[in-house]
Amino acid sequence: MTTVEHAGAPAVEQEGTDPLLKVSELVVDFPTKDGVVQAVSKVSFDLRQGETLSIVGESGSGKSTIAKAVMQLVRYQSGVVELDGQDLAGLSRKKLRETRPELQMIFQDPIASLNPRRVVEKIVGEGLNIWPHKVQESIDADVDKLLLEVGMKPDVVRGRKAGEFSGGQCQRLAIARVLALKPRVVVCDEPVSALDVSVQAQILNLLRRMRLEYGLTMLFISHDLSVVRNISDRVLVMYLGKVCEIADTATLFDTPAHPYTQLLLESVPRAGQAQAAPRREANKPVNELPSPLNPPSGCRFRTRCPLATDRCAQEEPPLRELAGRTVACHHAEKALTVGAA
Repeated sequence: MTTVEHAGAPAVEQEGTDPLLKVSELVVDFPTKDGVVQAVSKVSFDLRQGETLSIVGESGSGKSTIAKAVMQLVRYQSGVVELDGQDLAGLSRKKLRETRPELQMIFQDPIASLNPRRVVEKIVGEGLNIWPHKVQESIDADVDKLLLEVGMKPDVVRGRKAGEFSGGQCQRLAIARVLALKPRVVVCDEPVSALDVSVQAQILNLLRRMRLEYGLTMLFISHDLSVVRNISDRVLVMYLGKVCEIADTATLFDTPAHPYTQLLLESVPRAGQAQAAPRREANKPVNELPSPLNPPSGCRFRTRCPLATDRCAQEEPPLRELAGRTVACHHAEKALTVGAA
């Protein structure tokens, strides 16, 4: 099995102090026949040049919705998404289109993200045809170079249709298509979840190498914590549309301060251990995920939290700084003590 190179993310190369991508108080609602689901509830974060920020959480936590909102693929009810200081929602259609090359996305399903009837050279070169100022030598030469960069032989694949390739090969093509436009930010929405484990490692290694060679800034969406640990500089943990904790990767994995983060980490198998040592109190069971149509009052995680008190039901915990991270929990100090025990 192929292993992921260099455990841990490479060092962040920040330029200046201003974030390249900034999301502030983002709210995304989806109407349903049973009511309104607030998929994302006042989420804020920033992303600096050369950094990889991963967003993690269970299904339904709002991860992919954030990715689509950043890409302006779904409407958001309130909040601001800024790319290099520009409010993307405030741009005209023409100006937003001109900004698209700077902000690109790698989708979860590599096969569905490519037109199966188009040949590779047209898929990878399409962006260069639309934006000729991005061409370095010629479109053909640039396409060949990109194919080589993602580990594919141009003379073998350039005339073949996308439908002839496996999921891992399609994801390589999708990465080449994104890199063609030399984006400043790449949003990766579960880019390896649909792939076999050995192929996942190959694609992750490719993304890491492309990040270093192209100076990519990445927003990485995933539910797989082992993947996140290997590729991220910082991690943002979400639960039912809310931010629970934001920390650098080592801090979050070594000393999680939110009970939900601890619960997530308990679910990850550890090498040499049949079962991870539980951080929560043994006599307090973890309940099922509440309905997003009717989330709990106060802290949304309180119905599953072993540390929950009456205060958790009455007051929504604000995000606050604690021990080198940002956390939304009234009892984070106690959670840190329990986790260290």
